[in-house]
Amino acid sequence: MKYREQFERRVVREDLWIPTRDGSTRLHARVWRPADAEHDPVPALLEYLPYRKSDWTAPRDAQRHPWYAGHGYASVRVDIRGHGDSEGTPGDEYDARELADGVDVVNWLAAQPWCTGRVGMFGISWGGFNALQIAALAPEPLKAIVTVCSTDDRYDNDVHYTGGAVLGIDMLAWAGTMLAFASRPPDPAVVGADRWLPMWRRRLDALEPLLHTWLAHQERDAYWRHGSVCEDYGAIDAAVLAVGGWHDPYRDTVLRLVERLPHDRVRGLIGPWSHQYPDRELPPGPAIGFLQETLRWWDRHLKDRDTGVMAEPLLRTWIHDPVPPATTYDVMPGRWVGDDAWPSPRTTWDARPLGPDPAPVTVRSPLHTGVDAGRFFPFGNAGDLPPDQREEDGRSVCFDSAPLDERTEILGRPRLRLRLDSATPRAHVVARLCDVAPDGSSTLVTRGVLNLLSRNGRDRADEWTPGTYEDVELELTGIGYAFPPGHRIRVAVSDAYWPWVWPHGERGELTVLPAHSTLLLPVRAVGQEPPIRFEEPEQAPPLPVTHDRPAERRPERLVTRDVAAGEWTLEVDPDYGGSRTYPDGLKYEESARETYRIRETDPLTASAASEWTIRLTRGQDWQAEVVARTGLRATATEFIMDSHIEARANGETVAKRAWRHTTPRTSG
Repeated sequence: MKYREQFERRVVREDLWIPTRDGSTRLHARVWRPADAEHDPVPALLEYLPYRKSDWTAPRDAQRHPWYAGHGYASVRVDIRGHGDSEGTPGDEYDARELADGVDVVNWLAAQPWCTGRVGMFGISWGGFNALQIAALAPEPLKAIVTVCSTDDRYDNDVHYTGGAVLGIDMLAWAGTMLAFASRPPDPAVVGADRWLPMWRRRLDALEPLLHTWLAHQERDAYWRHGSVCEDYGAIDAAVLAVGGWHDPYRDTVLRLVERLPHDRVRGLIGPWSHQYPDRELPPGPAIGFLQETLRWWDRHLKDRDTGVMAEPLLRTWIHDPVPPATTYDVMPGRWVGDDAWPSPRTTWDARPLGPDPAPVTVRSPLHTGVDAGRFFPFGNAGDLPPDQREEDGRSVCFDSAPLDERTEILGRPRLRLRLDSATPRAHVVARLCDVAPDGSSTLVTRGVLNLLSRNGRDRADEWTPGTYEDVELELTGIGYAFPPGHRIRVAVSDAYWPWVWPHGERGELTVLPAHSTLLLPVRAVGQEPPIRFEEPEQAPPLPVTHDRPAERRPERLVTRDVAAGEWTLEVDPDYGGSRTYPDGLKYEESARETYRIRETDPLTASAASEWTIRLTRGQDWQAEVVARTGLRATATEFIMDSHIEARANGETVAKRAWRHTTPRTSG
């Protein structure tokens, strides 16, 4: 990593308040800009998040915002209403108020004397989501965005549902995380010693667990269509640089955006990365000079400079070379390829029947199948990625190819067509694509899920008629991967995938006809490739933060089995950064634990729990603490949600709230 300390333009930083259209709520912003921008105006770049610029994202912000400012931009980090140091109360993800506020911020920035009137937006995850969504609202000053690890489809490509199935692991975990995050107080050093406590009380009084809302909409309805730009790609007028990683669950959005947006306004980039900015040097690498690459984007679309960025291939992707299974890789072997159209004319569909045997095959997996799935969105931690899949393969029905005669590269979304019958009206089908080496080790390449209730559309819940065969198709998540000669391609099929997928209430089984079922692989022709190169990572100097790591760290992912009871437990430490002390004296401590339990033969024993403790202190004068707990379980007919928060200031209780909520199981 190269740290850039000197820039062409001297950088200043200021904190300020931005008004919103309701006239009573201001958002707090931190602006890095050239010192002479009021005499020589610059475009503005906006990153708009609920994750607290004063502490939680401060180290990451310090890497990029001053860097952009030194290269001739006003780089602005804004806390969303009701979060961090902004006024107001928290709402749902990407609700209409959040997006309207974002439009107000864009227009306000464009009107400042230090701004040329042109604005860009960038962000990863939440910030990438709302950058796309605000671009679809088309405020006139917004000319370009960079959206990283984000989605165009809030229902089928987010942390709530996948393939029409309830995401047990992140539906609960992210709801618990956001309950804790939304409960954090503003900083008295920013908002004032006399204001922070009343502001905090208003936030806490307004809280409602997001889990209640998410599980109330188990099909793709108007709630999920809101904010899903796939409903109308034509609404996006800004230029879009869409970025993802093969180890991030939202990567298919990049493929859809480069296919659906006008090619003179979009470019796509997918590397080997996890759910992180590609310059942060977190596993898996290699990292790239992402700030330099985005600067080419901004200079072209906000300053009208010919940087050559639009002469790059429409889609640049990393093709993984084969690797032994592991839960982390410092650097993935592979190479960059470029395609000037998507779907690529270099890719053809290779149809591979699952087998010639006409005899039916029964799929009845133990309900803990999936404990080796890995983290839903890997964050760059040591235990994130799936381990060797042999145990999972043993809990599934596997269809193996013959050893390959030659290297086979795939790029895109594999598809699996199955002719099957379900013994119950409600069931899931899960498919994993694995690379099986001659020694028998099994590396997960990609996977897909289909809730059979949604086989005719994600907006429907059509029960199966047992005793009848139907042809169903599920798409696996996109991937770029090279299978080497001598290896086998394995399709592993199961009807359970806990805790990624919440099981239906009735134990069932599937019957698959292999001779009438087909794997379709997007095989990319191997040939001469024009060179694709990136600069080495470069950032502004790091924020001097002290990380307070415990002497003995608990496991990131711990699987235990009660043999007599047949119960499996997965405990997860999400490890978002632990405890740290900032240069201004603020100490931020957080501890989180997720627990998932199930008995291998009883779907109604599934339960998930999230526990968070967050503590903020500054010297002896200020201490705030939040404890948040969220639990989810189900009967055959309903989901049961229990949530609790307790907030304390300097040892005294500020708020204590508890919720018990139920909702019918319509598709879940």
